[in-house]
Amino acid sequence: MITPLVVATMVLTGLLALFGLTITILNRPPDRVARIAVWAVVAVLALQAVIAAVQVFAGTALPETSTFLIYLVLSVCVLPIATQFATAEPTRWGGAVIAAGAIATLVAVQRIQSLWIPLG
Repeated sequence: MITPLVVATMVLTGLLALFGLTITILNRPPDRVARIAVWAVVAVLALQAVIAAVQVFAGTALPETSTFLIYLVLSVCVLPIATQFATAEPTRWGGAVIAAGAIATLVAVQRIQSLWIPLG
């Protein structure tokens, strides 16, 4: 995997979590800016997932390939689902839902990084 992309993904998900907590503290529901922020992070996650999947399917052997691929899919799916929940009924707690999704995604990205141990 590309280390700068992994670091950028971790930083972006951390910033998104802080943003979600900030709008919760300010007693504001998620708005268009929140959705744009989420989709920007999802775009970076998708790029990371595509690059990693191509490397795996091109022959990079990993000790736990299936677990790695599951975490890749998970990392891309969590934030859109959290955003759907956060914006379905806009309340001040929508930002907390986005923050929780961002934290879960951050943990998934860290797990992906720890599973990336090519054999041979």
